[in-house]
Amino acid sequence: MTQPRSSLVSIEDTPWYHVVSRCVRRAFLCGEDRVSGQNFEHRREWIETRILELAAIFTIDVAAYAVMSNHYHVVVRLDPERAASLGTESVLQRWTRLFSGPELVRQYLSPRRKAMCHAQLRRVEEYAQTYRNRLADLSWFMRVLNESIARQANEEEGVKGRFWEGRFKSQALLDDAAVLAAMSYVDLNPVRAGMAETLEQSDHTSLQRRMQPETEDHSGNEPPAESSCQKHSSRNPNELRPERELRSLPRAPLMPFDATGQFEPAIPFAFEDYLELTDTLGRCVHPAKRGRIPAHRPRLLDQLGMNAEAFIQQSCHLLKAFGSAIGAPKQMVELAAQRQCRYLRGISAARSLFVRQAA
Repeated sequence: MTQPRSSLVSIEDTPWYHVVSRCVRRAFLCGEDRVSGQNFEHRREWIETRILELAAIFTIDVAAYAVMSNHYHVVVRLDPERAASLGTESVLQRWTRLFSGPELVRQYLSPRRKAMCHAQLRRVEEYAQTYRNRLADLSWFMRVLNESIARQANEEEGVKGRFWEGRFKSQALLDDAAVLAAMSYVDLNPVRAGMAETLEQSDHTSLQRRMQPETEDHSGNEPPAESSCQKHSSRNPNELRPERELRSLPRAPLMPFDATGQFEPAIPFAFEDYLELTDTLGRCVHPAKRGRIPAHRPRLLDQLGMNAEAFIQQSCHLLKAFGSAIGAPKQMVELAAQRQCRYLRGISAARSLFVRQAA
């Protein structure tokens, strides 16, 4: 039975999610159209940039991503507590970078705020609470991301209509091992597809970005109160701003790694260990090398109690082996009971992957 989005993405289950969105014009998202000869590779940068820009506005941190020819993957961590801590003005400034907002909101963010009465200020607080909730909402993050990319692509091709293949698909990541499996699966997409020989050559992936020196401004500071939110008063307040106004958005850095566990909004292992594991796995999943079992066992697999051979085998089939959730068997069973369903697809894969076999 189809589950509602509210049960598939629930902060009470986990803040971590693996998200996939596919293009309805499958080969023409970012690759080369073999019929017309047109090349759309530049769109991969559109998506990569917009993911990081939205991470600077939403309280949703990006741990990993990969932009492929006809789809993209993102691993994110939702942070509603950070959204709840934002003040009214901060929330409204963030939201009006994307949407013009109602007239009362524009008035609040201008010098005209002094003339507002108590009833108007209370209404603005209600708007702020609505937007505060949306800033930690994965569906709103994906809506803005996909709508903005579709709008650019349609304009470039001079067409109208659907660009994305339905709504995005999501997988709840129920524990640290599931986060590791999803991140490595995402970062290795170009290697697994034969598009890259090495991690360094895996264009438009989070791991390639982490391995390059940072040269961009990732300040993520709040925009000034005087912005385009004071213009276009006749625009629909729920309509996404034109692309020319979205191009000035700041970019957020990727989530940091922290093996100590002292910093909660971080990936819960060391970057060096993750790089070692992903590099080792990449040598096994490349089409020309597939099937090789490494003699050296990456330390992270031991640390998280994962079966090395099962990890390699499932690294190419994570989406098919699991359904709406990935995790150890115990977590999968508990989530199934919480969702009031008989079982979750992937329990057999979980038993082999996340429970180390006896020697």
